Amino acid sequence: MLEVNGLVKTFDEMTAVDDVSFKIEDGTILGLIGQNGAGKTTTFRLILDFLTANQGEVLWNGQKLNQEVYNIIGYLPEERGLYPKISIEDQIIYFAKLRGKKKEEIAPKIDEWLKKFEVKGKKTDKVKTLSKGNQQKVQVICTLIHEPKLIILDEPFSGLDPVNAELLTQAIIELKSKGSCVIFSSHNMDNVEKICDQLLMLKNGKPVLNGKVQEIREQFGRIKLYLETTYPLSELEKVPGVVNGVKHKDGVTRLTLENPEVGKELFSLVTQEGYIPMFSQQPPTLEEIFKMKVSEPNE
Repeated sequence: MLEVNGLVKTFDEMTAVDDVSFKIEDGTILGLIGQNGAGKTTTFRLILDFLTANQGEVLWNGQKLNQEVYNIIGYLPEERGLYPKISIEDQIIYFAKLRGKKKEEIAPKIDEWLKKFEVKGKKTDKVKTLSKGNQQKVQVICTLIHEPKLIILDEPFSGLDPVNAELLTQAIIELKSKGSCVIFSSHNMDNVEKICDQLLMLKNGKPVLNGKVQEIREQFGRIKLYLETTYPLSELEKVPGVVNGVKHKDGVTRLTLENPEVGKELFSLVTQEGYIPMFSQQPPTLEEIFKMKVSEPNE
C-alpha cells in the first residue's frame, strides 16, 4: 500500500505541489489528472525521491521508501529514453538489473512480453531500427517485466494507437489482479474512467478531486439526460430546469439539467404517448467534470 501524506514542493516563489495526500491499496489503480503544469510529474518525482519535498512523507506499507522498495517499483517517465544502439534484449535486461534482477530471471520472459505487446522486431534487433510506437512498447516492457508491486506511469498512453493502448490497458489490469498498486497520469479521460478505481485531480498543484471514480461522478448529480424521442428539442429546452440540449445525428437528444429532479418531469412529458427507445439519466463524464473544474476560478 502506498501512502502519500501532505506533500508540498516549492520552487522559489512557485508552489508546484500543495498539500497532496492519497492512499492506494494493493490491487488498486489510481488516475492522476490535471492540466499541463498542474503538478502531476512533480508528484511522481517526489514519490520516487528524485525531488526532496518541503513537507510531507511517502510510505510503502507504513515504512519510508528505501532501496529494497525502489527495486519493486516500475516507473515510466513522460520523457521516453532508450539506448538506440543496444538490442531490445540487452535493453530490457539492463533495466531489470537496475531493479535488482538477474539476467537468468528476465531473459526467459522476454519473448513472452514481446509477443504480449506485439512488438514488430526480433529481440536481437537494435532499438533504433524499431518504429517510434514499437520503441515505446519496449520501454513499457522495461517498466513492467519485473512485475513491480508499485507502478508509476507518466502519460503511458501518449502516442499509442487504440490497439496498442488496449494492449497496455490489459497489461495494467493483469498486474493489478496480481496485487500491484498502479498510479498513472493521462489527459484521456476515457482511459481513466475505464480502468481506474480512484481519481486524484490537481489544479495548480492542489487537489480538487480525490476519491473513487463513480462516487466522484455521482457527487455532481445525474444532470445529463440521453433520450430518443420524437418530442421537439425546442420544446424540451423550454422545460424549467433544462440548461441546454443538442440532438445528435444518431437521433439521440442530450440535455443538461440544473438538477436531477428535472428528469422526472421530462420523463412524464416524453412518455405521454407510451414507450420510447431510450431514457438514460447519468452523472457527468470525467471529461465533463474535468472541464468544469478547470473552468472554476482559482481560490
